Amino acid sequence: MSFSENLQFLRAQAGITQEQLAEELDVSRQSVSKWESAQSFPEMDTLLRICGLYDVNLDTLLRGSVEESRTADTAKYDVFMNRFAWRVSLATAGILAGLGLAVLAEGFGLSGELTGILFLPILSVCVVVIVASGIQHENFCRRHPLIADFYTEEEKDAFAQKFVWYISGGVGAVLTALILMTLTERLFGEEPPWDAWAAGIFFFIMAGAVWSFTFGGMQQDKYNIAKYNREHNPSPHARRRKALTGTICGVLMLSATAVYVGLGLSLGLWKQAWWLFAVGGILCAVVSVALNPKEE
Repeated sequence: MSFSENLQFLRAQAGITQEQLAEELDVSRQSVSKWESAQSFPEMDTLLRICGLYDVNLDTLLRGSVEESRTADTAKYDVFMNRFAWRVSLATAGILAGLGLAVLAEGFGLSGELTGILFLPILSVCVVVIVASGIQHENFCRRHPLIADFYTEEEKDAFAQKFVWYISGGVGAVLTALILMTLTERLFGEEPPWDAWAAGIFFFIMAGAVWSFTFGGMQQDKYNIAKYNREHNPSPHARRRKALTGTICGVLMLSATAVYVGLGLSLGLWKQAWWLFAVGGILCAVVSVALNPKEE
């Protein structure tokens, strides 16, 4: 492949337009168009910027085939994304499971203060895992902003069948948890310890549902290589908006955690204040939709 063909391939894989590439390289769109049509050739500093931007060596860019060099998972993308999905989904579900454990302990006679002390280490570990995993993910994406779509259609179709069960299984778990709470309230009312036991089991089942939704969704994103390339090769303006979104969402979730811990320690509302995390998640989704650029 020639340089012009390699450049077209890289831009197509990144899912960006000639205008967006020109903006990244601080050149005109006409320059990019001439490079791709082999009418002209960029200067050496621009070539080096392309190599850094798309994680490709200069020799391959100029004389080799970028497409052939990326037919295998040389970045270990699949292994990393699987590990990332497991850690985040388990840690997210672990927060609800820890809350369920604390509520069950309250049903067995532990005071609200002791159940709070029991829950705090679980919450801390889960939050640390989520934060650390997020930092690792950012570092990976920075090192590998462009990934070749090495998944076969058979692999994608096989996961599509599994994804149906991740979502339906999560929905089934939510319905089961709601039915359990309704039946317990009808049979035993809100008398202790039945209310605490039912609530504890409810949180355990919901933890399973959250894991199923989160893991399934992250695995679905893993197979969408075009989306990954588009998200990690944004225009400067889009990059600024994505950074702002991440900052706002981080502040929202940290605030939700701080308020939750404060209410738990001061008023013993460990069981009642769990909805703060749901509100934080919804607000993050709203911010993401409002600020992030649309896919082009």
